[in-house]
Amino acid sequence: MKKLIKKFLAVTSDNNFIHTIEIIEVIVAKLLSLLMLVVIFVTLVDLGKFIIAEIIYPQKGSFSYTLFQIFGLFLNVLIALEILENITGYLRKHVLQVELVIVTSLIAIARKIIILDLKVTEGIEIIGLGIAILALSISYLIIRSSHSK
Repeated sequence: MKKLIKKFLAVTSDNNFIHTIEIIEVIVAKLLSLLMLVVIFVTLVDLGKFIIAEIIYPQKGSFSYTLFQIFGLFLNVLIALEILENITGYLRKHVLQVELVIVTSLIAIARKIIILDLKVTEGIEIIGLGIAILALSISYLIIRSSHSK
């Protein structure tokens, strides 16, 4: 009975528990990577279909609107690639790279601004996006300067 209790205590020790959690984190990160690859390829197919449809059946007078949609779809792919880079960076170093997260956030907000329809957007939303960009830019500068030291 004492041997059984010792084995149970050894299995449930802090080191074994943390090791188990690390293994689960790696498995989840790998699954997220695979799923993100699927998302990227589906988004590329969607982008290709959209561009081909716009070339074959162009709508008169809506080229600038179509161009903004294409930019938005391109930036969706870039955001997905940045998220994939975040995940693979985590798999390599087992540390979440804050600089990559901030850059991904900046790209996402830039995408939002590029596809923004100023006719239906309220001023407070534009102010909020500006504040978010300012905060993320300052954060990026702080992290970048701390890395150079």
